Amino acid sequence: MKNRNIIEVNKINKTYVRGKTAYKALNNMSFVIKQGELVSIMGPSGSGKTTLLNQLGALDRPESGHVIIDGVDITNVPEGRLFKVRRQKIGFVFQSFYLVSTLSALDNVLLPIMPLRRKSFYRQRAIKLLETVGLGDKLNNKPSELSGGQMQRVAIARALILDPPIILADEPTGNLDSHTGAEIFRLIKQLNQEEGKTFIIVTHDPRIAKASKRIIYLLDGTVVDNPSVKMEITF
Repeated sequence: MKNRNIIEVNKINKTYVRGKTAYKALNNMSFVIKQGELVSIMGPSGSGKTTLLNQLGALDRPESGHVIIDGVDITNVPEGRLFKVRRQKIGFVFQSFYLVSTLSALDNVLLPIMPLRRKSFYRQRAIKLLETVGLGDKLNNKPSELSGGQMQRVAIARALILDPPIILADEPTGNLDSHTGAEIFRLIKQLNQEEGKTFIIVTHDPRIAKASKRIIYLLDGTVVDNPSVKMEITF
């Protein structure tokens, strides 16, 4: 069902202790993301982007409030269920690619299915995904034989192998030159539009943010509506 809430963040809080100092990484944060949206998350260092991404990826839980991922409230499920939530509902794309250097592009895409059966099915899906991202002729190439942009395309295919509805991308163009970064973002937009995947992108690149359907700005662990005013530095 289109326009349903695929992620709901409701008044979440997260505090870390550094030495004798308590640091509030998330402060009563709330927002909703609809199915099929392409959302950029922006904010200065220390604004809570990484902590929030850990919540949205079911890698961590808030100390209070609720995070609901595709109908599952991760604050109320056992630890073992979180693994299933991550596997079934979320694909991850990282700035540094995290490909295994000794494996081919095809085997890197297949990494998430290693504990699963139906390997022939997923092998065919992996080949199709690599063709979709423009690497149909690089199936047997290892990461050292690929460019940065090609490695990120492999990482995107890997994130899609289990067909999750949500893709979390942490600075997916951060290690790429501007031309290659633009190509990767065009691929992300294509997958968003043609396959209906929900993309949530943490980025410092204003060009990517501007081209997204929506921007969520963070400051001091909360969402701000008017960052041009609220992010001014005062002394």
